[in-house]
Order: sequence, then structure tokens, then C-alpha cells
Amino acid sequence: MPQLALYTFGVLKSPLADPTPLTREFYDIGGAVYGKLSQAPGYLAHAEAAGGDRGSLFEADWGAWGEFAVPTWYDKGRTPETTALAATLSLWTDLRLAVDAIYTGLHREALNRRYDWFERTGHANYVFWWVSDDETPAWRDGVSRLEHLNDHGPAPHAFTFPDSFAPDGTPARTRSKRHTG
Repeated sequence: MPQLALYTFGVLKSPLADPTPLTREFYDIGGAVYGKLSQAPGYLAHAEAAGGDRGSLFEADWGAWGEFAVPTWYDKGRTPETTALAATLSLWTDLRLAVDAIYTGLHREALNRRYDWFERTGHANYVFWWVSDDETPAWRDGVSRLEHLNDHGPAPHAFTFPDSFAPDGTPARTRSKRHTG
């Protein structure tokens, strides 16, 4: 049975290593948010670096998730001291369950505060696509799909909640058009 891959990407207002309260607050809430999401129905896995060091995204060993990659429009730092981004790559069983997990609870609270922490880039900040059940998506896959979404709009290859597709490529319906990221 196909699995749903989700890649998210945001440009932070300040580097992860920045000691200011807002940066610390964002980083600290991330662990709790992922803890809740990992217990949600439909959640399968997410990319985790072997070392898990704060800000060392580019140098980290991501195992089966591949080498860390970012969209071409990211123009900030790539060292632990200068990296100013947040990215996730995860697998889900079902679009409806992913929507329910992401738009409720602690993650919803964090989404409501996203503009405290993230720049408005004018680019989509997430993308979905279907993968076979034996496939682990790579960071490069997520970047490629997000860039495709930004350049060409939603399609079975790369889509969003409101403009989603079933594994067979037919349009799927979500409960409303309010989920635009």
C-alpha cells in the first residue's frame, strides 16, 4: 500500500544557534511537537539525523533519508552557527490522518505562531507525494517536489492539502480549502 511523504521547509528569521528567546522557544517546542505527531494515528516515521546536533543539518548523517538538501531559494547559512531553516521529512499512511494530526493540538498551536519564527518567502512551505511502501523518500526528493509545486502548481507528483491527489493520481477531497500552509 502506498505511503504519503511530506516535506516541509521554512526560512527562520534568525539562525538556530541564535540565543534569543524566540529562536530558543521555536527550537524547544519542536521536540514536544514531534513527540505528539509521532503518536498520531497514521504517522509512520520521520527523518532523524544520527547525531541530532542543533543546526548541523547539512553535515549530519541522515541514513536512508539521504543527504540533506534545501530549495534553491534558501540563501542563508549552512554551518551550525548560521543555518536559519527548519525542514522535516516524514511518512504517513493516509492524507486525512496527516491533516488531522497537523491541524490539531500542539502542532496547530505552533502553526498559529509560525510568523513569529519564519520569514514569509512567497514559496510553498510543504508538499505531499505518494511513495511505494518499501521506499524511504530522500531530502532531495522533497526539495524537488516542493520546487515542482512552486513552479507548476499542484499535481499528483507534488500536492498540498486543499489540492490533493489519491495514490492513483485522481483528485482527492479534503474537508476544506483552509489548509494552505
